[in-house]
Amino acid sequence: MSIELKKVTVVALIIAASCAIAQGVRGLKVQADLAPRVFLLNAKQLQVTRQRIQAGDTNLTPAWAKLEGEAQKALSARPSFVVSKETTPPSGDKHDYMSQAPYFWPDPKSPNGLPYIRRDGERNPEINKITDHRSLDQLESSVETLALAFYFKGDEAYAAKATQLLRAFFLDPATRMNPNLQYAQFIPGVNTGRGIGLIETRGLTQVVDSIGLLQGSKALTPADQHGLQDWFGKFLQWMLDSRNGREESAARNNHGTYYDVQATTFALFLGKKDLAKQIVETAKQKRIALQIEPDGRQPLELARTRAWGYSNGNLDGLMWLARLAENVDVDLWNYQTKDGRSVRRALEYLYPYAVADQKWTYQQLGGFDGKSLFPLIRRAAAHYKDERFKGEVVRIPKLDPTDREHLLTAE
Repeated sequence: MSIELKKVTVVALIIAASCAIAQGVRGLKVQADLAPRVFLLNAKQLQVTRQRIQAGDTNLTPAWAKLEGEAQKALSARPSFVVSKETTPPSGDKHDYMSQAPYFWPDPKSPNGLPYIRRDGERNPEINKITDHRSLDQLESSVETLALAFYFKGDEAYAAKATQLLRAFFLDPATRMNPNLQYAQFIPGVNTGRGIGLIETRGLTQVVDSIGLLQGSKALTPADQHGLQDWFGKFLQWMLDSRNGREESAARNNHGTYYDVQATTFALFLGKKDLAKQIVETAKQKRIALQIEPDGRQPLELARTRAWGYSNGNLDGLMWLARLAENVDVDLWNYQTKDGRSVRRALEYLYPYAVADQKWTYQQLGGFDGKSLFPLIRRAAAHYKDERFKGEVVRIPKLDPTDREHLLTAE
């Protein structure tokens, strides 16, 4: 081969290699720019936030700095285990989640305090002796913080830590939780678990979104993804088939709402869009029409000793359900029965109390705090854009610059 021909060949090889590298870089960029697979969070808003952070948008600096600081702390978080509790469930298997009913206390008229009796709204400190609920809360909080920090910044250290926590709680045979809540919120002297206990796993919906945020990382492997889908598939099946699950599905108050929030999220995660759509379509009558009066009252929540808190809490759940319904093209935000029952009407009923135009007359142990409704009003503002609602939103204080919500809504 001549010298000139060799030069041409070398140049051609260099050009080809350069093109391949450029294509690879573009491919990675396209992959990085793909919308995260989330269901409660808004993927497009998250994409906008990431672009703004990476561009150095100073308007988001306070919120991002706070999130990153929390993520740094989460890097030192110890994995949470259900097997670390001292109490053993009736099954004899510490891998089974277990918790005690919070509003039940020893009967002072009984020699041994059994059976426990209900004191609604008053939390029995005994429940803290069983650590599963706290372990689950810590997992949900840490994983969400780490996953968001990874998505916005791309630091693999955050993804590696989040994946470590996920593996410990859901996948590692030595420490994982069994996919059931058979022994959640048991009442001493009465039962070994109740359907009501399903309210304690509502934060698993955040975990599902966190998994979606981690999918572009090196840490979360296909085997991890498969294992997590398998776990949530079994948990969803337990929700659908078990006695406890069926009881919670049939609950007419906030427990039924959060059952639907969980079941819909898990169905979407598993690609069961038909099931997800069935749940949110059914919620029109099963939740909204049943739970909300034409004037916006939620009677089953107002009957509680913390009526304001439970009215807010159930409406929060209905709004999350409306957000999930967007994933299957169902509009619960604007759904209204013939006699006027709707998510918006429930919000309008609570609004005057939140801004102190009216005084709350129902029972609220621990005191009334109107500010707890403000986050719901802000979320609803993205869906109700008429002049009346805009006028109501104006009266709500602006978010603190460090609030994480700025990052989630790209505002």
